[in-house]
Formats: sequence, C-alpha cells, structure tokens
Amino acid sequence: MSIKREHTKKIKIGSVEIGGDAPVSVQTMCNTKTWDVEATVSQIKAMRTAGADIVRIAIPDMKAAQAVDKIKEQVDVPLVADIHFDYRLALEVAERGIDKIRINPGNIGAEENVKAVADTCKRHNIPIRIGVNAGSLEKRLLEKYGHPCAKALVESAAGHIALLRKFDFDDICISMKASSVPLCIEAYRLASETFNYPLHLGVTETGTEWNGTIQSAVGIGTLLSEGIGNTIRVSLTADPVKEVSAGIAIVKAAGLRPGGVKFVSCPTCGRTQIDLISLATEVENRVKNMPRDITVAVMGCVVNGPGEAREADYGIAGGVGKGLLFKKGVVLGTYPYEELCDKLIELIETDGE
Repeated sequence: MSIKREHTKKIKIGSVEIGGDAPVSVQTMCNTKTWDVEATVSQIKAMRTAGADIVRIAIPDMKAAQAVDKIKEQVDVPLVADIHFDYRLALEVAERGIDKIRINPGNIGAEENVKAVADTCKRHNIPIRIGVNAGSLEKRLLEKYGHPCAKALVESAAGHIALLRKFDFDDICISMKASSVPLCIEAYRLASETFNYPLHLGVTETGTEWNGTIQSAVGIGTLLSEGIGNTIRVSLTADPVKEVSAGIAIVKAAGLRPGGVKFVSCPTCGRTQIDLISLATEVENRVKNMPRDITVAVMGCVVNGPGEAREADYGIAGGVGKGLLFKKGVVLGTYPYEELCDKLIELIETDGE
C-alpha cells in the first residue's frame, strides 16, 4: 500500500525538485573546511556515490563563500549554503552559483539585509530554506510559551516566512528541528497543517551513529509514514556518508524510494545451525551497492527460511552446516556453508549480465 503524500508547493534546487509530486530526497552536510576545495569536492563525491541527492556546505566566512564556484565546477550534486549572521555571505554565494541557501532570517540583521538576500535569490532563482531550531528560538517566543514547543517553532517559521514574503519572495522550504523526537514530530505535523511549503525533515543533535540513526528513524520515519516531509537529513556525529546511508534506508523502509537491493534476513534463534550473523553481514555488504531492483534473503533455519527465501528474488536458507540456494522460489542446489555467499553472489551477478 502506497503512502498518500501531503501536496505542497514545489521548489527546485539545481536539478532536484522538492515538494509537490517530487520523490523524497536525501541530504547531508560536509564537515570539511569549505575553503579547502580539494577536500570538500572529495567528500561531496563520496556522498554522491553513497546516494546523496543534495549536499550542504558551511559558509562561516568570506573565504568559504569564495570557494563555492570552484567546488561547483567539479561536482554534479546540488549545493546548499549554510549561512548565519552575515547576509553578505548569502549575496556572495548567490553570485557564485549556489543552488539553495539555508538561513534564519531573524539572525542576519536589519530588514534591509533580508531584503538584499531575498532580491538576490529571486534574481538567480535560488530557493531559501528557513531553518528553525528549538535551541535557538527567539526570546519573545520562549517568554510567551515558557519553553520550546511545537506552537513556538511554527510561530517562529511563520514570522520568518512573513518577512521574506514582505519582499515578494516565496520560493521557500521549511525545517523545524529539535533534539527531542516527540517535539519534532509534533512540530512538523503542525507545520504540515499550517503551511503549504515543502518540509525538510530532521531530528538534530541525535548523537553518534547508532543512537542517531534510531532517533532519526523514529522521528523521520513516523512523519514520512504519515505523508509528511519532502526532503530529509539524518544528523549524526559520524562520517557524513553514514548520514546518506541511514537516510536512504529510512526512505526505502517507508516505501518511498524504489530501486536498489532490498536485503532481508531473519533473527537468530536456538534453531539456527549455521553462523547466520557472519553470513548475513557478508551478503549484505556485497549486495548493498548493486544497481539492481531485487530482494535478497538470508534465512537461518528450515522453519521459516525456505518460505521466506522463496518470496525473494534470490535467497539462502540455512541447514546443518550447509544451505539451500533459491531463485524466485526454485531451489537451485545445496552448498556447504563456506560456499553459500559466493554461490549467491555469482548467481545474482550472472543473472544481471
């Protein structure tokens, strides 16, 4: 059963569309010094290989801003500039070909600064993401509500939207992140009811890879399953390439990203008579980057294994030190445990030729 998506305004970030009927895209952010063009380009290419649709880069100073065009020349993924406080940095990256700008209109100074950014972005057809964060809400909202809450986040976004629209700018995407998963879910739900702009989903400050992936899967996955959200970023204290892998896994689990290998394996139990954990890990690592729209199953015993493996395009069902090799429900042979992975990969690769 497909998930009914909330229909929003559509914007375009370089070659990637967000909102409307566009597929959910996956983003990440470089952790290199943006002025180090070689290192930044290398990381962006690794992110692209991992499946990133959009990449954000930090623009803390003019040195970083002036590197944007040099980076753009060497990559084919849309780039978002992350800008705080100094509106002149936004003007600089706009002139150097950036595809999108992430700002908080409330922290770049006087209204004429916001107008300058809006006018420049409009002239270059550059969308703006309004990034609202529970950790940096306006003082007046904290005084009004007493603490960060969904209504405060949405009210903050509404104020920033009104400021951009005052200058006839409406090419907008919104995010409202918090480190609390329940708060994120509540805020994005309210934003979906309040605005018609595409929503950039994310839970911020989630921690290391393991904890962060779980929190992001719960927060982002819940919203995606409700039809809310148009682009996502998984924030991890880890290699940013890991963010891409986690993001793609979340979108695929929600049934919103077709293609690629779907890998399934059963949990271990007392009936398992092969080293299922090692076998499943090896198979998963060898098939995860295959450009095939297939399901691969690695099952541990004869109770559920054969049936589940038959439902996959290719599969293994374990026995006593050996296992059955399946293709679309047909048993192709029995092989010793040590040969199972190689036989499975050989079968998949031969079929793909």
